[in-house]
Amino acid sequence: MRFTKGLSQVSLAVLLVLSAAQLCFAKHYLMYVGTYTNKGSKGIYAYRYDSASGKLEALGLATETDNPSFLVADSAGKHLYAVNENQTFHGEASGGVTAFAIDRKTGKLTSLNQVASRGTDPCHISLDRTGKYILVANYSGGNVAVLPVAADGRLGQASSVMQDEGAVGPNHERQDKAHAHWIEASARNRFVYVADLGLDRVLVYKFDASKGALSRGEPANFFSAVVAPGIGPRHVTFSADGKFMYVLGELDSSVTVFANDKETYRSIQKISALPSGFSGKNDAAEISRHPNGKFLYTSNRGDDSIAQFTVDQASGKLTFVQRVSTGGKTPRHFAIDPDGTHLLAANEDSGNVVEFTIDQKSGQLKTVGEVAKVPSAVCLVFVALD
Repeated sequence: MRFTKGLSQVSLAVLLVLSAAQLCFAKHYLMYVGTYTNKGSKGIYAYRYDSASGKLEALGLATETDNPSFLVADSAGKHLYAVNENQTFHGEASGGVTAFAIDRKTGKLTSLNQVASRGTDPCHISLDRTGKYILVANYSGGNVAVLPVAADGRLGQASSVMQDEGAVGPNHERQDKAHAHWIEASARNRFVYVADLGLDRVLVYKFDASKGALSRGEPANFFSAVVAPGIGPRHVTFSADGKFMYVLGELDSSVTVFANDKETYRSIQKISALPSGFSGKNDAAEISRHPNGKFLYTSNRGDDSIAQFTVDQASGKLTFVQRVSTGGKTPRHFAIDPDGTHLLAANEDSGNVVEFTIDQKSGQLKTVGEVAKVPSAVCLVFVALD
């Protein structure tokens, strides 16, 4: 191999390193947008996404399906799963969960099958750490279910269903009963965490991954993290080492930080995501940690903003940094791309997706602008292509 005369070995090495770095971060993805289908949407929409440039390319409607409000993809990028956030399924009091095969060239989704979520208004879905079970939280049903995943991606009937139990919170309008709002398996797949808005708790169920079975711990109070009354836990995220848990309170737009001491959680901080003196109506919606673990973000519906915090790596505590407009109305969900370069916010009521660049040193957001129009945009999910 010949090189241009005068190019030193050192310069060549630098160029090779830079090229490798560019290749590492110049990744391509499919991005799927889940929606509510009562406001002009027909189902799930697909885009191509380039994390180096932040560019989105519209691929159109990926599939028609009813109220696919929350989505999750398997680690291989072959299958996508969506809740169908409804109150009836084949005449029963339940929503649905649909399995799709992903066409990685076109982004189109092919329905494999649909099963009952075993509770009304399923609003959150995730995969266990083996990828062999779907976990679903049923908001109005106040319960959670485990659905087996077959080798071909199809879903089986529920292998386990648990009704959330405990005293309700003081907000009579929103905390009338149990309301499961988020569900995720622990890092070692031994437990399943459930944020219950009605009970002011993050419940911790034991999980037997050999059977797809949930069970309650003894005593029951030991296996939960209790937030201040009326907070209404919505979504949760963890530090990479599992030492700290961050609970987003929908009803008071706060983040409660818990320290993990051998699966026992104690509150060490509560911090607001709203501006000082804010007096309007606001419902917090999403919480996410940056891949580098140094920054944390939440969304506000009402203030219509993204709040950014820095994370003290030793103590786990948060410091507020900034709040930026989402460029739309009612940001129900946002997603940080897997490379940590951009944040995209789904504004439900304005039906648009707005993009931000993320400063890798400070974590601060800079608005790029509107990159997509999607009726009733609710959830964003990335699927890696390379």
